[in-house]
Parts: sequence; structure tokens; C-alpha cells
Amino acid sequence: MTKKIRVGLIGAGNIGQNAHIPAYLKQEDVELFAVYDIKESRSRDVAKRFGFKHVATSLDEIVSMDELDAVSVCTWNNGHAESVIAAANAGKHILCEKPMAMTVAETEEMAKAVRANDVIFMMGFVNRFRAESKVIKALAEEGKFGDIYYAKTGIIRRRGTPLGWFTDLSKSGGGPVIDLGVHVIDVTWYYMGKPKPISVSAVTYSKIGDYKTKGVSRWEAYDTDDLVFDTEDSAAALIRFENGASMTVDVSWAINGQERNVYSEIYGTKAGASLDPFMIYGEEAGYLTDNRPVLEGEDMFGNQIRHFIDCVKTGNTPIATLEDGMEIQKILNGIYESARLGKEIQL
Repeated sequence: MTKKIRVGLIGAGNIGQNAHIPAYLKQEDVELFAVYDIKESRSRDVAKRFGFKHVATSLDEIVSMDELDAVSVCTWNNGHAESVIAAANAGKHILCEKPMAMTVAETEEMAKAVRANDVIFMMGFVNRFRAESKVIKALAEEGKFGDIYYAKTGIIRRRGTPLGWFTDLSKSGGGPVIDLGVHVIDVTWYYMGKPKPISVSAVTYSKIGDYKTKGVSRWEAYDTDDLVFDTEDSAAALIRFENGASMTVDVSWAINGQERNVYSEIYGTKAGASLDPFMIYGEEAGYLTDNRPVLEGEDMFGNQIRHFIDCVKTGNTPIATLEDGMEIQKILNGIYESARLGKEIQL
């Protein structure tokens, strides 16, 4: 395909405006074609500011546009399934923001539509497209780490609960587990070679809620009216895999402890790796070594969008597949189910 890929945006909130659109604008072979948001005024504003040619007033309208090749689904989590199914049934290629959906059942319906219509589907697992991730994955595939048997991952925010739909269970499907945990669980699982998850033991806590702490800022969605706080604000989990490996996860929006940004640590029989701080822990000539590969900074969202467009043009399977999204959804929902029941559950 030599023509420009005509892209539509479904959901014109923060992630669409601040990540997807800027990344698409950097691609010379992409045309911003149509935008749809549940707030028509926002659609029109976004179209004017970023140069979309058309404003759609419904989901059906945007996916039925014959000229449209592909869409980014950037709605609230509760809109992912409906949007993906509609786009797939209309023959559009799809980049879906994380998480794939709210439930495992929804992902199964999405998968049916994607497979029946033979469209490209890519999950928005953007941390796979970090420069550091490329190195760690390449070393893992070369066998440099040996048997990767254990991993630790997480994101710890001391006071970082977002305002808006994120804390409304009916729109988000959960709190930091589904918002932050999805990122770190996925990228760590990816480094490990994507072993099959078999069980989860987890706890979630809702102890701090809508705090009034002074001197801290909060991420705000574009809609902050009618605020609801009925999600967890911290969680921990142990995930077991079929090959005997395991992963521990620690995430929070709000907790009384030291903050820690995205971290992912893998441990193998030959060597290990850390995402942040970026380091390869090995042994050479009988001595322990800490090696930090030299990298130039890269735009992970730009890398992700470029990969999606390349897959649309070539028909190649994306790095972040439909099946990957479904497996991660099983883990996320398993965390919530284990916490609810107070025991380990089988996936």
C-alpha cells in the first residue's frame, strides 16, 4: 500500500489528544480522517485543532465511512468492546488502548468479531515499544538470561489518584490494577516470553480514597463532574505460570510510602535485567557485572503508532496481539476475583 492510511479516532479524551494524535501526526503516510467522541463539542474542537477532515456524531457513522482504513479506540474502558466490535464488523483495522476490555467475556466477543472480519487488531501495550524493552526482549530471545523463573514489577504512587472516570468502577472496571497494573504486568510478561498464566493470589485495598492532601497535583480527565470513588487505591498480587515461573505485582494510586515509577525486574538462571534503573545483571570471567547498554531516547508512542501503521500496510501480525490482550485481561480480572474471594484462584 502506497497511499496514506486514513485514521479515525474513537474517543477524544486525554490519551487520544496527548498520545495517539501527536504520534499519528509524525507519520508522513497517515491522514487524520475522522473523529468521534460522545461529546460532539469535543469532537469538533479536536477536529479543528488537529486537522481531522470529518466529525462523526455516532459510533456507527465513523466506522461506516468507506474511506476510513483504521481506528484508534481511546474511549473509557467500558466503551472498548462496543467500539472494537463495531469497527471490526465494518472492516476497519484497530489499535485498542489498554486494557482490552472490562471483562474476559467482552474480550471473547471482540475476538470473534476481529477474527470473523480478518482485520488487524493491535493492543496498546506501549511499554513494549520503549527502547529499553527492545534490548531486554532481544537479550531474552538470544537466551542471555537463561531460564527466566521469577519477576517483580509495579508502579507506586504516594498520592497520584486521577480525577474523572478512572475512579468510577462502571466506566473503568477497576483502579490502579486495571490502569497501571496492565502496563507493568504486560511488559514483564512480555520479557518473560509470555508464559501461560495459571493462577493468581491477590489483595486490593480501598483505604485512602478521595484524599485532600495539599501540595500534590492530580491527573485530571477532561470530564470531572459527578465524581465517583468506588475503586481500589492499591493492590498486590502473585501470578503463577504453567512453566513454573512467577511474578509479583505491587501497584498503587495512593499509599503511605515511597513512590516508585514503572519498574520491571526479571531474574534468570544466567542473568537478570531491570527496566528502571535500566541494567543487565550478569557474570563475566567469574565476576559479577552490572551492564547498562547505551541507548538514545525514543518516543514509545511514536514507535507504537509506526508499528501499527506498518502492520496495516503489510498485513503483518502486530507485536501486541489480540491473544496477548485476552491473556492480560484474564490476569487483571483474576486479581480482582482473588481479592474478592480472599484466596488464590485458577485462571
